[in-house]
Amino acid sequence: MAGENASPALPLTEWNRSPAPGDHDVRGGLRGHGRKSAGLIEALVILALCVLFTFGVVRPFVVEPRYVPTESMAPTLVAGDRVITAKFVYFLDEPRRGDLALLKDPEGGRVDLIKRVVGLPGDTVEIRDGALYVNGERKRESYVNYRLTDGTFFGPLRVPEEHVFVMGDNRSNSQDSREFGPVPEEDLLGKVVLRFSPPERFGRL
Repeated sequence: MAGENASPALPLTEWNRSPAPGDHDVRGGLRGHGRKSAGLIEALVILALCVLFTFGVVRPFVVEPRYVPTESMAPTLVAGDRVITAKFVYFLDEPRRGDLALLKDPEGGRVDLIKRVVGLPGDTVEIRDGALYVNGERKRESYVNYRLTDGTFFGPLRVPEEHVFVMGDNRSNSQDSREFGPVPEEDLLGKVVLRFSPPERFGRL
């Protein structure tokens, strides 16, 4: 899709322990309130650090804000969202299935794209009636709205070495590796890690 995806701009810590019977907060039963406050403080600290990094001297090398102009990654990202891209991640680690990756437009467009990594080097990727299969196994993708997914077929295709297969979460409205093929790992510009705007959609990705 021409001009799609990104122009140059957690689940937060979860407490899983259930209180034991009779385990009440002696300070007035505000245990839950304290946890919510701690989560809010953590979110504000993360946002503040992102702002400092984004507009500081490390911006070209560490993190960068991006604007999402299209619906190709809906419902995960929608037009108008603003996200933070960690540009250093793929210098330190390999791409992983499920990553939201910022990449150069393989068709030579000026606007970088945001897509989800669904296939790694050596994987065999296939689409059957709109469902993703990797190495013969159907993938349960909670981030895909299957009501918006058409019944297309693709592949099977084996991902070459040092390449990844990427797709948009909005499968019926995304130009991705089904059209332009696997993407060289060297064309991955960073990992999208945080949505910071609009405020009501703030959170890790």
